[in-house]
Amino acid sequence: MWDLGMTIEVETPAVGGLELVVARLAEWQVDGGAVQLHPGDLGWFWRYGAEQTAAAVRTWARDGELLAVGMLDEPDLLRVAIAPGAQEDEELARRIAADVADPAAGVLVEGKVYLETPNDSRVRDLLFVAGWELDDPWQPLERDLAEPVEDSGLAVEIVTAETAAVRVGVQRASFDGSTFSEERWHAMAGGTPYARARCLIGRDAAGEAVGAITVWSAGKGRPGLIEPLGVHRNHRGHGYGRAMTLAGAAALRELGASRAQVLTPCFNEGAIATYRSAGFELLPQRRDQYRKA
Repeated sequence: MWDLGMTIEVETPAVGGLELVVARLAEWQVDGGAVQLHPGDLGWFWRYGAEQTAAAVRTWARDGELLAVGMLDEPDLLRVAIAPGAQEDEELARRIAADVADPAAGVLVEGKVYLETPNDSRVRDLLFVAGWELDDPWQPLERDLAEPVEDSGLAVEIVTAETAAVRVGVQRASFDGSTFSEERWHAMAGGTPYARARCLIGRDAAGEAVGAITVWSAGKGRPGLIEPLGVHRNHRGHGYGRAMTLAGAAALRELGASRAQVLTPCFNEGAIATYRSAGFELLPQRRDQYRKA
């Protein structure tokens, strides 16, 4: 379908190659740039272990230079970040489009599949021409961290190996069907992205753990990510979501982040309202593309 050159190579990196992948993803996070796959997304996936994380990653490179990184959130969903200077690179776009369209390339499975790429990337244009369609919208939000963040009103503590069980308990009580565990927390905390991350739990006046958040920095002066935020199902309706969001934003500022970013489905009006109440502003919506089965 696409006339391809031979200079772009796609591969699945070895575990040892993940450090470079994380470094490049961090460099691609820029103020005012596309909201796209963040090193924190890899960091949260790392709860499944380094080997499974590496197996979920796809990279596209020219002459050894990484131009795009994809992560399989699911076997049928690939999230792709593209280097800021390569968003309109025709050869790269054609190679990515060809690889995601061909199950034999080992990037996406057969049948109905989904692809997330930056809104203005050339690859989106090519896939629309090939018949791919738009999926349901997602809402990115961000808060500028130039000024100090107001106090959350909660007793907030940084999660350590000794309090990982509490963090896990809040996560499992916040998301139905969660499979988070202490083992997975330790795997995540041992991953490369977690060196610039922070896990927090918030406690109410009685000392009960009511909420938790994990935030990921991409380095000083770059946007950081919230992934995930949760409020214990037994403690909802008290403003703890806003409080934990403020705590997470403050932690990102301490880590040197320029902005705090988060992404949530547009149908999740409660989450959007929570982030707005914590000073986050709406960014242009994002929509994955999908290929019918």
